[in-house]
Amino acid sequence: MVSRTRIKICGMTERTEVAHAVLAGIDALGFIFVKKSPRYIDPEQAREVISLIPPFVDTVGVFMDEDPDLVNEIGQYCGLTILQLHGNESPEYCRNFHFRILKAFQVTSDMTPETLTPYQDVVSGFLLDTYHKDKGGGTGETFDWSLVDKLQPGKPFVLAGGLTVDNVGEAICKVRPFAVDVNSGIEKEPGRKDTALISKLVDEVRKADLRKSA
Repeated sequence: MVSRTRIKICGMTERTEVAHAVLAGIDALGFIFVKKSPRYIDPEQAREVISLIPPFVDTVGVFMDEDPDLVNEIGQYCGLTILQLHGNESPEYCRNFHFRILKAFQVTSDMTPETLTPYQDVVSGFLLDTYHKDKGGGTGETFDWSLVDKLQPGKPFVLAGGLTVDNVGEAICKVRPFAVDVNSGIEKEPGRKDTALISKLVDEVRKADLRKSA
């Protein structure tokens, strides 16, 4: 049986691109509620777009060190199914929600499994991203994928950071993540996705799944 890598596209802002992503077979769509991000979406706009998404496609809200009451309010108002936390949120912070939690970490060479251990009981999975001293994500750069084995996530993990249609297949075959998260690598400009690249992304992921199972 072929193991299917799930696909998440982050930084969605526009309804026609969301509709195309759903038809292409994307598993999860990310909406960024971090105001300093160039891909920020207002909760009103997000609610309108998310209302058009059919069942069995996850809607992921991206937050960074936000007040938990506001996160809960936005999550319920917009109809989110998962919270993706990109800041310095503690395990205790993660316990404030009834949503599934995806905790993001920027991977560095000095990280150890003990970095993730405190979160094992409070999150559904981890997102592993590229380290940048000034950005919480969306760097457009890859990191050393060999570091993932060292971390031993112990939970389903999502590989992020600089993924494109040109390197996602290699990433899947080398790292074998539960899912991949693509953002700037399929954009025309921040927050606007190239629909042709969305379709090609799905094709490249499916081809990689067949190669890794051969």
